[in-house]
Amino acid sequence: METSLILRWSAVAALMAAPCAVADAAKLTVVEVAAPAINCVFGPLCIITVSDTTAAIPLNFTAGNPFLQSRTFFGVAGTPGSGHTAYEYRVDLRSAGGDVNCLLGLVVNFGPIVRLPYRPGQVGDVYVIAQGGLGSVGIKSAEQDGGVITFEFAKPMCVGTSPGAGESTFFFGLASNFPPRAMTAGMFGFGSPPFISLGARAPNF
Repeated sequence: METSLILRWSAVAALMAAPCAVADAAKLTVVEVAAPAINCVFGPLCIITVSDTTAAIPLNFTAGNPFLQSRTFFGVAGTPGSGHTAYEYRVDLRSAGGDVNCLLGLVVNFGPIVRLPYRPGQVGDVYVIAQGGLGSVGIKSAEQDGGVITFEFAKPMCVGTSPGAGESTFFFGLASNFPPRAMTAGMFGFGSPPFISLGARAPNF
């Protein structure tokens, strides 16, 4: 088994102790979208009101302030996302320097997903804002094991010795019937430690 897969499933195992997590692995459908068109799924006139929080990534960076961003907003009546809460995540290493670790993915105890038409005629589980937004790194895959979702980045997110050499993921998101709560997410990768915990927001399912 590849090292990345070993670390990924170690991360999943760590979060599987969370309430309501049961073994039922499934690959999720990931849809690439553009902004601001994706806003039309949740907001009239393609306008949304968001709430953002960030959590520092706890690795041995000597410069910068790398973080995980959690974003939530509510689907307004008359839209495909009406009554649902959207959750978006973004990993930003652009300011970081001085750490040789590489991050490979994010693990979130998310719970049930609401599938929505993120593109005309295309229903998906997860969307990635690959055009019109921040970031340059996409999502290779998303897999759900009970309530736990593992998002694997399209390539390793690494930081060099000089500040400003890192990258940011695109925003990637999904929807839920449940309101947000503060929780502990996980990130896995190469380096020491191979698995870290940090704050995020996810559905209170």
